[in-house]
Amino acid sequence: MKLVTPSSGYEKAFHAFYDDFSKNDPENANYYQAAKVDFSGYIQSLLDESKGINLREGFVPCSHFWLVDSEQNILGAIRVRHHIDNDFLALECGHIGYDIAPSHRRKGHGTTMLKLALPRAKSLSISKVLITADEDNLASQKIIKANGGQYENTIVGKVNNWRIARYWVECK
Repeated sequence: MKLVTPSSGYEKAFHAFYDDFSKNDPENANYYQAAKVDFSGYIQSLLDESKGINLREGFVPCSHFWLVDSEQNILGAIRVRHHIDNDFLALECGHIGYDIAPSHRRKGHGTTMLKLALPRAKSLSISKVLITADEDNLASQKIIKANGGQYENTIVGKVNNWRIARYWVECK
């Protein structure tokens, strides 16, 4: 398994990743829907976001990576925000967000993906990352804890009006 930067060479694999979400987790498929409409435009928007180009209001530079297996299937996507200098990110979202394709969940891929992303965060001069998870998302909390996550607190979000557990993880 390895993390790769999104590129056009993964179009077929990404469509399979999206289709898995669309069929098995449609609520989260919306995040990736733009790739179905215009894959090259989607890739360019991710690369631009990593450079801080054409950011939407409230967004910060963010590097995107895909977890791929030996057959070049995309198993997950992870985002590393370069900083969390606004209230929403500092309270509710943190530095890192991730998704594992529904058919690849509960196989340890999330733990591996986060482990591989921590050095990427460190290369951005981030020594500790804030990672959040919905209070009822025990699988995500398990991934965070397996990577050394130290629980800070649980808050009720101002934008996302539900309970969010907050953890800090040392970047190695």
